[in-house]
Amino acid sequence: MNVLSKFTARPAMDGDGVNIKRVADFMNTRFDPYLMIDEIKSNDQQDFIGGFPPHPHRGIETFTYIRKGGFEHRDQLGNVKAIRAGDVQWMSTGSGVVHSEMPLADANEGLHGFQIWLNMPAKDKMRPAIYQDTTDTPNPVVSNDSGAHLKALAGDWQFTNSEKVIKASIQGLAGNGAIADLMLDEGGEARIDLSAHQSVSVFIYQGELEYLDASGLRAQAKQGQLLVIEPQLNTLIKAGHEDTGILLLAGSPINEKIVHMGPFVMNSQAEINQAIDDYQQGRFGEIV
Repeated sequence: MNVLSKFTARPAMDGDGVNIKRVADFMNTRFDPYLMIDEIKSNDQQDFIGGFPPHPHRGIETFTYIRKGGFEHRDQLGNVKAIRAGDVQWMSTGSGVVHSEMPLADANEGLHGFQIWLNMPAKDKMRPAIYQDTTDTPNPVVSNDSGAHLKALAGDWQFTNSEKVIKASIQGLAGNGAIADLMLDEGGEARIDLSAHQSVSVFIYQGELEYLDASGLRAQAKQGQLLVIEPQLNTLIKAGHEDTGILLLAGSPINEKIVHMGPFVMNSQAEINQAIDDYQQGRFGEIV
């Protein structure tokens, strides 16, 4: 695994006082097509009980993955879904979505989940919204003989030494996005074919990874770090001295100018101003 750059998640707060850890880049897009990775991880309800009351989005895709606990999602399109542990929800917001995400009343043992933002190309930013979740189509999990367990969340994945393509039920993310949850036993490893992608990042949510740095010396990356790595045919991902969990984020850079303001990501300030006006004038619709 050739590490090109490294980032560390920072404490932040969003929604109605929800405590999160965030890695984001809306300026240099160093992990394009991805813009932001938010992690919510707490056993204390006070860290997340306020949830995310109704708010808008335009010009991005939101990808939510829950590992523990759950949220109830509602939007102006009429979708009302309980997103629980193991579930994924994808919204290609396009021209506009208003939604809320509130903790489930029966999810009282803590919450661990992620919301990932992907940029949308300019040609798609004003198309109608798309909604999909996996509540009825569980994400496929494939294990190897070296202590690795890969759950395909979006797109297609493949171990290097296997001819089997692991296809997630959610396809078609912006920037050819593909996302997986890779769980490694202590000292476990996986060799994954990432050659079809131009951009690959690894977010460590548990444990540690071992790799060789540019000088050929052994190095480690720990929980809460995001690594941008070189896409290779035979990418070795190896756990350290504890069980390790990572999100794999792959895709193709969109390479377009970004103007960002809150929940809106467009290509010009004029488009941002229009998004604000459209929302204030009620053109996004309302949650029923």
